[in-house]
Amino acid sequence: MVCLGNICRSPLAEGILKSKLPDSFLVDSAGTANYHAGNQPDKRSIAVARKYGLDISHLKGRQFTVNDFDLFDFIYVMDGSNYQNVNKLARNQKDIDKVEMILNLVYPNQNYDVPDPYYGGERGFENVYKMLDEACSIIAENLT
Repeated sequence: MVCLGNICRSPLAEGILKSKLPDSFLVDSAGTANYHAGNQPDKRSIAVARKYGLDISHLKGRQFTVNDFDLFDFIYVMDGSNYQNVNKLARNQKDIDKVEMILNLVYPNQNYDVPDPYYGGERGFENVYKMLDEACSIIAENLT
C-alpha cells in the first residue's frame, strides 16, 4: 500500500487489508516521499481505524524502495502521482506489472485517485476509509 507520506491513506489500507487476511500474508505500507519516515499515522487515520475496530497506532512511516518490488507480489498505490513515482523506481516490466491503482479493483481501468484526506477534515478520513475498505475486500477475496 503506497501513498505520498505514509501517514494517512496507506497505513489505513494496510490495517484494513491485514484485518481481512490470514496472518500468513505480508501486508505493509510505504510513502513515495520520506517526510514522515519513522512517524506514526496521522491521528485522524488512527481515530477512523479505531472507530472500525482496527489499531494502526503502532505503524511507522517509511519510504518505498526498489527492494519492495522483490518483497511484494502486489503494490497498490493511492493516486496517479504515487503510480508514476513508484514506476520510476521499477527496474523492468515485471516490477511495473506489480503496480496497480487501488481503486481500479472497484472501478476497473478508471484510474481514480483515493483523495488525500490530510487537508480535508475529519469527514475526508471517513470517506477514504470506506473507499479503501471496499477495495481491500476485493483484494482479500482475490487472495483467499
